[in-house]
Amino acid sequence: MKSEKCVPIVNYSLFTFKTTQNSKLITQNLRIVLKDILHFRRAVRYYAPTPISEEKVRECLKLATLAPTSSNMQLYELYHITDKELLKKLAHACLDQRTATTAQQMVVFVTRQDKHRAHARAILEFERGNVERNSPPERQAKRIKDKETYYSKLMPFVYSRFFGLLGGLRKLFGVVTSWFRPMMRDLSEGDIRVSVHKSCGLVAQTFMLAMAEEGYDTCPLEGYDSHRIKKLLHLPCGAEVSMVVTCGIREERGIWGKGLDCHLRKCISIISPCAN
Repeated sequence: MKSEKCVPIVNYSLFTFKTTQNSKLITQNLRIVLKDILHFRRAVRYYAPTPISEEKVRECLKLATLAPTSSNMQLYELYHITDKELLKKLAHACLDQRTATTAQQMVVFVTRQDKHRAHARAILEFERGNVERNSPPERQAKRIKDKETYYSKLMPFVYSRFFGLLGGLRKLFGVVTSWFRPMMRDLSEGDIRVSVHKSCGLVAQTFMLAMAEEGYDTCPLEGYDSHRIKKLLHLPCGAEVSMVVTCGIREERGIWGKGLDCHLRKCISIISPCAN
């Protein structure tokens, strides 16, 4: 079985937009393009039998790695599935949902909290160079020391797991500290696990928007047998399936009605300054 595996340990691609005399026009055009993409993207439940480009999907995966993650830890892996036999087995693990059985390709988003130490070391190495390149000489020593404390001590403390005991200790520390100043309280092992999955969700959303920009369709799935998927992809015990995204080109019957944006706007709370 063949599958493409994208494992972005640390991604430090930087996009620089140079200002020009037409910067306002460029900003306006970007806003229009993004608005069109957001309206185009829908959760597609039925795909046409039209093949899609593996190369373009891989490019969208690269763009997805530009998504922000908590402390830039990037505790995820992306599995690009193109093999037809593996797609059939994966669709069955996704409860034979129509969006899975008709998909031309799939991407499995996997969290890897178990790699937090390796990622922290890689990020620290980058941050050292970043400080040396961009900070004034007189401030470099302190800033490097702060980065070393953060990634060598704090990150291992936050992401480590040990039968819930370390999470309980962290949560107690957070609660006690919050009596005296603002402090994170959601520090249990379950809380940190949720944080890792939230970061992975940002990556998945960025991927789906990049696919929409290419004119391709997607559908995020949470209804699946994660144990079967882990076996199919030969994932280690420390890996967790965060989301499966099906890919293809929509058929009209694959879009279920109009979007609910107008109906759900009542869920958005706008907080305005209080009038005196």
